[in-house]
Amino acid sequence: MTQNSVRIFEMSPRDGLQNEPLSIPTAAKVTLINLLSKSGFADIEATSFVSPKWVPQLADGAAVMAAIDRLPSVSYAALVPNMTGFDRALAARVDSIGIFAAASQSFSQKNINCSIAESLDRFQPVMAAAAAHKIPVRGYISMVVHCPDDGDTDPQIVADLASRMMDMGCYQISLGDTVGVASPPAIQRLLDKCVRAVDGAYLAGHYHDTGGQALANITASLPYGIRCFDASVGGLGGCPYAPGAAGNVASEAVAEMLSQAGFATGLDHDALAIAAKFASSLRQPPATQPPANWQMP
Repeated sequence: MTQNSVRIFEMSPRDGLQNEPLSIPTAAKVTLINLLSKSGFADIEATSFVSPKWVPQLADGAAVMAAIDRLPSVSYAALVPNMTGFDRALAARVDSIGIFAAASQSFSQKNINCSIAESLDRFQPVMAAAAAHKIPVRGYISMVVHCPDDGDTDPQIVADLASRMMDMGCYQISLGDTVGVASPPAIQRLLDKCVRAVDGAYLAGHYHDTGGQALANITASLPYGIRCFDASVGGLGGCPYAPGAAGNVASEAVAEMLSQAGFATGLDHDALAIAAKFASSLRQPPATQPPANWQMP
């Protein structure tokens, strides 16, 4: 990847759909992923292998992975919380996995039922298994700017956690403004610390657009050498454990902004618009089946 190119890591099938209140049928998820694959994404987070008890929307992860039309140019990823999730992801033939920590003790307990330190211990066997199977691992850190329970997050905590996760073997760390309250000055304060611990080339920005600042936060991140940003087509999604956080930044908006700024994303904007329209249709209840008039272009 050159300095003039930026990778958009597509999150809508997982982070986008996980918070939808009505069950989205497997066939609709498969259609969405296939549309995204045709849009030119190199990375698509297709599902999550957490317990269906906690995220019932993604209970069909294995069925989704079995049904998608895989393109060799796309890495299909899945989020895993532990070895049980890893084994399920491995059986589903994912190309990469994501592990997730938090910079907030309260959110760590709420989201994965353990402390930050305990979460790192829990990741060790997953990292070892992934290395044995040559599966790349991406690390996620939630609440990097603010937590509704713990208040503002100390950027040094995020930097230290990112460094530890890189040392464990993650190829990249995604920094999540989970509740979408960050502003460019807050992102700059965060990255001032983080890039001292981890080179910006190994960091990604995951900025929710709840406060309407996600695009500005991406712009503020570019001078730090960050060239990967998480986004969700159609602006789908949020975190079920962070009330008010719904609203990932829309992939099509990020792609358009970056294009106007002179950065290449490798995305087909027309195909992306089709995917965004389909994604938006999944929000409309009742989501019992894919819209009958949808055909793969």
